[in-house]
Amino acid sequence: MGPRDKPKKALLAFGQRVREARHDMDWTLEDLAEVSGLHWTYVGQVERGRRNISLLNILRLAEALDINPSELVDRLRP
Repeated sequence: MGPRDKPKKALLAFGQRVREARHDMDWTLEDLAEVSGLHWTYVGQVERGRRNISLLNILRLAEALDINPSELVDRLRP
């Protein structure tokens, strides 16, 4: 794994955590997008690790999912 692959690995892991939390709530992408105030395509890109999400959007997703933001970022490394 090269130095450029590490950030992608973190983005993929973050996205998987968002997806798992969304599935735990039995929500669609559209449901999470509506509650978080983000567009559903953006949320989908986050879940697939295609977006380097900002802190404010991490907080929006965590609030919508009713979880502590640390659950989404704990032990992720760039």
